[in-house]
Amino acid sequence: MLFVLTLAGCGGRQSAAPQIPSANAPQEELSDFAYYEYLPETSPAGQSQQTPQEDPAVKAAREAAEREAQLRQLVNDMSLEEKVGQLFFVNCPTDAAKKIAQYHLGGVLLFTDDYKNALGGWLSREDFAAKLQSYQDAAAADTGIPLFIGSDEEGGTVTRASRNPNLFAEKSKSPQELYAEGGMGAVLNDTMQKNSTLRALGINVNFAPVCDVSTNRNDFMFARSFGLDAEQTADYVARVVLAMGDADMGSVLKHFPGYGNNADTHTGIAIDERPIERFRQQDFLPFRAGIAAGGKVTPMVLVSHNIVNCMDAELPASLSPAVHQILRDELGFDGVVLTDDLAMDAVKAYANDGSVAVLALLAGNDMIVTADFETQIPQVINAVMDGRISEERVNLACLRVLRAKAERFAAPLSLDGGD
Repeated sequence: MLFVLTLAGCGGRQSAAPQIPSANAPQEELSDFAYYEYLPETSPAGQSQQTPQEDPAVKAAREAAEREAQLRQLVNDMSLEEKVGQLFFVNCPTDAAKKIAQYHLGGVLLFTDDYKNALGGWLSREDFAAKLQSYQDAAAADTGIPLFIGSDEEGGTVTRASRNPNLFAEKSKSPQELYAEGGMGAVLNDTMQKNSTLRALGINVNFAPVCDVSTNRNDFMFARSFGLDAEQTADYVARVVLAMGDADMGSVLKHFPGYGNNADTHTGIAIDERPIERFRQQDFLPFRAGIAAGGKVTPMVLVSHNIVNCMDAELPASLSPAVHQILRDELGFDGVVLTDDLAMDAVKAYANDGSVAVLALLAGNDMIVTADFETQIPQVINAVMDGRISEERVNLACLRVLRAKAERFAAPLSLDGGD
């Protein structure tokens, strides 16, 4: 940028067409006008001085520390009701927008009926996206904290969104089908396309991939698994987690510690008799791979309701502190841990007073998946108030949820809701 300084000479003469002197012109050659060109300062050696650049690793560490401090302050600023509400990832109620604000919910999980209108017809793409946006608007007006919106879109036997022909051309195929048709390339192409479509609709967490190792067609979990050995399943999981991250989609590794050949826990208790060495050598491998892959979006881990005798012979994994300690300490996972659906028959009998969510939080879960949130949330709040659950436990779980949301939504979080 040129700045011109005009100096009046003797008698006030002015030049009609002043010339900018060359950089080498001696000062005495200047007439009544001087022109100063402001250039970057140079060092004695003639090199331009530049602002020292912060080391990228130092900068990243500093920014991470700043985010962590902001999130911890946010937890401190939240009410107990707001913190507990963030710990519930609930089956989407019919009056979802109202309930999201009333209970300060952390997430809603969509099932097939949520893709339909009140008359049972499939929602159009526009209407479905508007419906999900109304959920986010309710969360924004309440606490200002974005909402997790999840769906089970594993492909094959467990699909929700792709059943709606207005959203997908066909129902999602299972990973096994895709792999048989076109190898890992077909699996990853489907992962990208499917999850990009879900993300565009407003879904931000897909409850996939299945990490369970199953090679026996007679196993309950076989059709939902990758169907190959532990090493191949681990490779599949790592690649899918990365692809989901590239599609800006959150992933859920399930069902820790590994389902094996156990029975269906939707209808009763399943007892796993396998030794711990089997889990370490096989079942843990896909979970380790998914956790290590991380990618752009750190995955969550969902814990099953199986009773795994070598870890805890008394409690289902989802309610077992011992199982969660293995996940945290042995596998080194510090992200969000979810329960499997607490409405399943396999866990109902373990809470004599009905407060199964209290047991789940005491076990080490960070988010509770349930349809019974209107009963369970008040029970958790009461358990904190009477000392059965420490507020530190709630704070840590809430902090993990907020960390995941800060990463998931790539934005700072703050309590800037309506009321």
